[in-house]
Amino acid sequence: MTRSCVKKLSTILLDAITDKDPLVQEQVCSALCALGEAQPKDTLSTCEEHLRQHEKLAHPYRTMILRTMETVVSNHISELDKDMARAIILLASSEMTKAKDLVCDWQQAASSVLVSVGKRFVGMVMEEMLSKFQPGVLPHCFVLQTLANLSVSNVFGMVPFLTSVLSTMLPMLGMAKHDTMRVVFCCALQRFSESTLEYVANLDQAPDPTVRKDTFASDISSAYDILFHQWLQSREAKLRLAVVEALGPMSHLLPSEKLEEQLPKLLPGVLALYKKHAETSHVSKSLGQILEAAVSVGSRTLDIQLDSLLAALHAQICVPVESSSPLVTTNRKEVLRCFTILACCSPERLLAFLLPKLDTSNERTRVGSLQVLRHVINSAAAQMEVKKPFILSSMRLPILDTNSKVKRAVVQVISAMAHHGYLEQPGGEAMLEYLVQQCALLPDAEPQKPGPWEEPPADSVREISVSTLYLFSTTVDRMSEVLWPYLLEFLTPVRFTGALTPLCKSLVHLAQKKQEKGADALLIQYDSDREVTLPSPYAIATRLLTVSSSPYLGDGRGAASLCLLSVLHRDIHPLLGQRWATTIPLLLEYLDEHTAETLPQKEWEEKLLVFLRDSLAVVSDNTWTCQLSLEMCKQLPCYNGTPQEKSFLYKCVGTTLGAASSKDVVRKLLQELLETARYQEEAEHEGLACCFGICAISHLDDTLAQLEEFVRSDVFRKSIGIFNIFKDRSENEVEKVKGALILCYGHVAARAPRELVLARAESDILRNMFQCFSTKDPALQLCLVQSVYMVCQAICSSVQAGSFHFSRKAELVAQMMDFIKGEPPNSLRTPIRKKAMLACTHLVSLEPALEEQVRTDMVHGCLHSVMAVLPEPAGEDGCQESLYLDTMHALEGLLRSLLQRNMTPQGLQIMVEHLSPWIKSLRGYERARALGLSACLLQFFLEHLHVSALVPFHNLGLLVGLFSPRCADLWPATRQEAVNCVYYLLYLQLGYEGFSRDYRDDVAERLLTLKDGLVHPDPAILFHTCHSIAQVIAKRLPPDQLISLLLTLFESLGDPDKNCSRAATVMINCLLKERGSMLLEKVPEIVSVLRSKLQETREEHVLQAAQHSVHILASQHCAAVVTSLLGSPLPLDSHICTLWRALAAEPSLCTQVLGLLLEKISRDVPFKESRAFLLSSTPDRVATLLPLTATCALHEVMSAPASGPAVLELYPQLFAGLLLRVSCTVGVQLPRNLQAKERRTTSSAIASKALDPCSSAVDALRAALLRGGSEDVVQRVELEGGWESLRTSAGHEDGVAQLASAMAKFAGPRLPLVMKALVCTQGMYEVQRVTSTAFLAELLNSNVVNDLMLLESLLDNLAARQKDPCASVRRLVLHGLANIASGSPDKVRTHGPQLLTAMIGGLDDGDDPHSLVALEAMAGLAKLLGLVEPRDLPSVLLHTAIRIRPFFDSEKTEFRSVSIRLFGHLNKACHGDCEDVFLEQVIGGLVPLLLHLRDPQAPVAGACRFALRMCGPNLECEELEAAFQKHLQDGRSLHFGEFLNTVCKHLMRYFPDLLGRLVSTSLFYFKSSWEDVRAAAPMLTGFLVLHSEPQHQAQVDLEQLITALQLLLKDPAPTVRGKAAETLGRLVKFS
Repeated sequence: MTRSCVKKLSTILLDAITDKDPLVQEQVCSALCALGEAQPKDTLSTCEEHLRQHEKLAHPYRTMILRTMETVVSNHISELDKDMARAIILLASSEMTKAKDLVCDWQQAASSVLVSVGKRFVGMVMEEMLSKFQPGVLPHCFVLQTLANLSVSNVFGMVPFLTSVLSTMLPMLGMAKHDTMRVVFCCALQRFSESTLEYVANLDQAPDPTVRKDTFASDISSAYDILFHQWLQSREAKLRLAVVEALGPMSHLLPSEKLEEQLPKLLPGVLALYKKHAETSHVSKSLGQILEAAVSVGSRTLDIQLDSLLAALHAQICVPVESSSPLVTTNRKEVLRCFTILACCSPERLLAFLLPKLDTSNERTRVGSLQVLRHVINSAAAQMEVKKPFILSSMRLPILDTNSKVKRAVVQVISAMAHHGYLEQPGGEAMLEYLVQQCALLPDAEPQKPGPWEEPPADSVREISVSTLYLFSTTVDRMSEVLWPYLLEFLTPVRFTGALTPLCKSLVHLAQKKQEKGADALLIQYDSDREVTLPSPYAIATRLLTVSSSPYLGDGRGAASLCLLSVLHRDIHPLLGQRWATTIPLLLEYLDEHTAETLPQKEWEEKLLVFLRDSLAVVSDNTWTCQLSLEMCKQLPCYNGTPQEKSFLYKCVGTTLGAASSKDVVRKLLQELLETARYQEEAEHEGLACCFGICAISHLDDTLAQLEEFVRSDVFRKSIGIFNIFKDRSENEVEKVKGALILCYGHVAARAPRELVLARAESDILRNMFQCFSTKDPALQLCLVQSVYMVCQAICSSVQAGSFHFSRKAELVAQMMDFIKGEPPNSLRTPIRKKAMLACTHLVSLEPALEEQVRTDMVHGCLHSVMAVLPEPAGEDGCQESLYLDTMHALEGLLRSLLQRNMTPQGLQIMVEHLSPWIKSLRGYERARALGLSACLLQFFLEHLHVSALVPFHNLGLLVGLFSPRCADLWPATRQEAVNCVYYLLYLQLGYEGFSRDYRDDVAERLLTLKDGLVHPDPAILFHTCHSIAQVIAKRLPPDQLISLLLTLFESLGDPDKNCSRAATVMINCLLKERGSMLLEKVPEIVSVLRSKLQETREEHVLQAAQHSVHILASQHCAAVVTSLLGSPLPLDSHICTLWRALAAEPSLCTQVLGLLLEKISRDVPFKESRAFLLSSTPDRVATLLPLTATCALHEVMSAPASGPAVLELYPQLFAGLLLRVSCTVGVQLPRNLQAKERRTTSSAIASKALDPCSSAVDALRAALLRGGSEDVVQRVELEGGWESLRTSAGHEDGVAQLASAMAKFAGPRLPLVMKALVCTQGMYEVQRVTSTAFLAELLNSNVVNDLMLLESLLDNLAARQKDPCASVRRLVLHGLANIASGSPDKVRTHGPQLLTAMIGGLDDGDDPHSLVALEAMAGLAKLLGLVEPRDLPSVLLHTAIRIRPFFDSEKTEFRSVSIRLFGHLNKACHGDCEDVFLEQVIGGLVPLLLHLRDPQAPVAGACRFALRMCGPNLECEELEAAFQKHLQDGRSLHFGEFLNTVCKHLMRYFPDLLGRLVSTSLFYFKSSWEDVRAAAPMLTGFLVLHSEPQHQAQVDLEQLITALQLLLKDPAPTVRGKAAETLGRLVKFS
């Protein structure tokens, strides 16, 4: 880059530096710096020329250029030549001194340029500076400041000039009269002193090594006198700080005699500044320098000042620390440095002052004192050496403090002590114990939150304690002898459990170091001093093994404990080393492979028990084993708070006792366990039982004897006996004791040798259980069932079980069934029924056999207990699913066991009969379970079938008829199981016919190939598969079974599952087609056969015969025929329509048919709710077939001209019934199967009219009106679009209103009967009540009800519906009552109180989440207020005003508009008679009304205009009223600002006390969601402030207002920001 180009670029950039945008200015400077990096000389030259040539350039821009130059010079000082340096020096000097007044940024930038150049060209800079630093003339401030800064930045270059500088400067000190100048002098003296001290400290590098401190002593002494004696007394805080900062380094340059002389004044003078300044770091730094100077000269004055020094410094260290303040942190460091200085010169005095401070209870004092103590222990170790016992003894109270900050400080002190040998002294063990206690803290149990004056520590007390303990044991060599074996004492106490992991890790490290020193020696020496406190090898082994059962707690204490066990193997027992060397690593490897979430707890505990058994076998010493078991029993109470670990320890006790050969010890310890167990804790029962069970493996007789002895105690006999240890227990506690003992018996039976259990089961084990079966306690029941199951399993698994005669078997079965029946049938929460059924399964196989009734009750009870259990929702806990599957398997096993006792067709039939209700259940999951069980039993029966002679399978038809329709069940799993059942049944038939078990029949095997078709979603394929299944059945079913099969299938036609019903039809047709020749005359249901024929064929002669038959049958059995025809599928085909129209030929028959069809419509469920999708928020309504069919049938019957007389006769009933039918079908869908059929029909060549539930009902209603002579009604509704409205959910109410209006106009004479029919049959469904209410409400809009004398009855009927649970009904009631104002206005006064009460009730309706009832009430009140008696109004005005106020700011336009307009009507109603309480509401509504004049919705703004006009008279202010009337007339444009200004002026003139209230209310609208309202709110506030008087402005919270307006300044809308700014300007009035 050429030189000229650089200059040009620099010039361009320099010209652009005056840009008004700060970001642009910053970018220009950055670009100039970049040019300076490339060509510093040219860039600097250009900048220098620019500044010289543009003398009028404003100083902010000159400052930026100078800062750029300073950056370039600093980075490229070595590249400057003298000429350029001189030019820059002259420019900077000129810029710095051009203005006599201080312009800090500009002059500081110039000074910085000089300092940067002076780093290399100090002589040239000094020449220029000294030219402006003449004797007798006060220099420019920045000349002096430049000299000061230069002395620091270039010490070796500047110090030689200091002698002349000081000689010139000292006379000037007296001339400085302004504090600013004095501060600069102080700063210069400080920097000169600091540079001098640095120069002297580095004489070996200095250019002039002859310079000494005393060279400057005289000058500094003179300066000291002026600074200390004169300037330090100034009131200007800045000057005092500058003086004290200078005095610190100056004190080192004072003559020693002068310093000693001045110290008695200097130290108190500096200390006094602590009270005068909040930021004291400079004071502390200077004080430290003064103390260092005093110590260096051996001052004796310090002893006199020491007490005051310590007190002042201690107060500083106890000041709360704010982590965000670096000045406070710096001050603490400087204060601690002062303490170090004092500790080195006067350790006794320091400790005498400091240690008593540790005894105070004040947190800040104690923490501060501990921090100082820690610091001096580290920084003055030599001086503190002889004070160690004294310091240790002073810690006795701090270690009792529970404050977390104190604890943290104590731990830090202990850490310092450890490094300096304190813990080896007497009293050091207390410090270690304290440290271990902190390691044992729970992570979430550390006390108190940090105070408001301090941030929480980065590490918790526990974390820092753990780190400290690791540090001691691994890196502080001198601590090894202190820690070992002392740390072993903390292993067994429970209170140190939380510290086990760090303890074990530390002990492992320490033990390994001990082993390195002496490989063969025992690690633990139980000498006389340690014998009492150190835990025994048995205690250590027990403790470490037990806590390993929860290996991941406490940061992985399992691995740590096992590692410590491994290291201590020789101390535990000499023989264990070799075995543990192989087994413990395997355990540790297993832990590494898992986590806390994946570890199988039972498997891990079993590994530990195997490890224990293996260790006991290796030791093989009965004495050692007994000692270990005693220790284990001794430690049991230690784990009362950790049930899982205690349970494991119980297992360890059982394992150890099992290995013991001393029976006396075994029985003694078992007795002790029974006596000391905490039976009230159910978690302990299992552990105790496992202990006895494991022990019984080796000591069955002793275990049972001990249990028997305990059972005979008063716990069971409830009287005083030899073991009366539970006499004070409650009944509940006794039950818990029983439960534990029963579990013990169960585990003993389960674990003891089988050959021994059989002889003892009934006499010793079950005998004691039978005493407890009467209990109602669920926990005891579970124990009983569990133990019975264990005993029964043990008996059955014995090789001698076949010869075992169980005398109390029936009694035990009955008890198990009682337990099963006592479980809730619809939920599965405990394994009681599973265990009981497993026990029953084993009991069934034992002798003697159960009675038939007992077996029946057992099956029925078990099925009822399991089948009805509700399935768990998707995503629930897998444990519940596992429990359910286990329970189902237990039920299967029980049923198979019972069936095996009666392997005959009769036995099979009995089992299926038990399952039959569940197979036909309405609940799909129950059917699926029942079919699954059935298939399981049939397969079992087939696999164990043994036919010795050819006998008939007499119930084959019944069973096939039961299972085959389920091949089309809604649940796919049920279909598969149903096919399996049919498959097994056909093979059973073949077996009874003599075929061998391995015979495979081609026809029957085809069933397996048909199973795939049952999972296909297409119904056609599904039912085709059912047809194929029926063909297989027809080919293999014996003739004598066909009748029973058909009868069973006919029953399935009414199956609630429509799929199964259709499948039955398919199968009946197939069977009739295949084998029907022999059954023709035996078919009892002729109409059903006819309907089946019509579905199969469309031949004309069949249709004609069917019509004639139906007519004859209808003449005799009208209801039966109608019922049969209503079973026809929808949409009605042409044949069925013809049959229906045929029933209209005779009037009397037609009347009966219409009546029956109306009954079907009104009495049957019109729709069902179902969810089309699992995630659907609302269920879909699906039309039910029967009412839909009846509706279509009614339309077909009434479409025949011959039906006219019958329709006239039933006109009111038809109108009411069909109108309500219409209401039930709005939004209702066709069933899915009909939807598919509709799609196929619509797409076919011959398209028929689409079937829609609502349209069919509307069409039927139209047909009834037309056939009944009401053509005018139909036409009027048609013209208004009412028929289409009736069909939609959104327009249904409008359609009903249009229909009611047309009826009132053209069918008035018929209204009394119609209304009577409608009231009598208004329906039980919500939609029907809504429709009937809408119809009656609209009638009140016409005067015809008054003419027909129906008004009173209508009012009564509507009033009765006011409490209807449906909000729409309540809303329509209010709409109807309000219609009186237009239909019969002269009746409003008569019924005024009733109407107002109803409307007020609507306002208070709290059950409508959308407040539509309240909306209707507000609209109704607006209509009625002007028509009611004036005396009825006062009681409702206030309540109404309060209730409608929240709607003013509703997000919905209609609510805002209606509520505000009603507010206007309320004001209008009380003109001239406004009570004070109502006036309060008027005033409270002013702000919302004024602001909503700017509402974005015109109806709301119009309502505000009306309401404000109505409010005017009630405010009793003529000016306000006139303003409202003038500006707010409808249709007139509004100048909002002018209007608001006028209103606020009048408000503040006549209502000045409202200022605060109005402003506070307007603040709420600062956050409005509407931009115009947000803009209007600050306008209103500003005008209120503008017109307020000073004496009233105290009402306004100015800070709150300013804060809110500041937020508005960030509003995205420019209009809002503008208004906020405008209002802020108006706040000047508050000044």
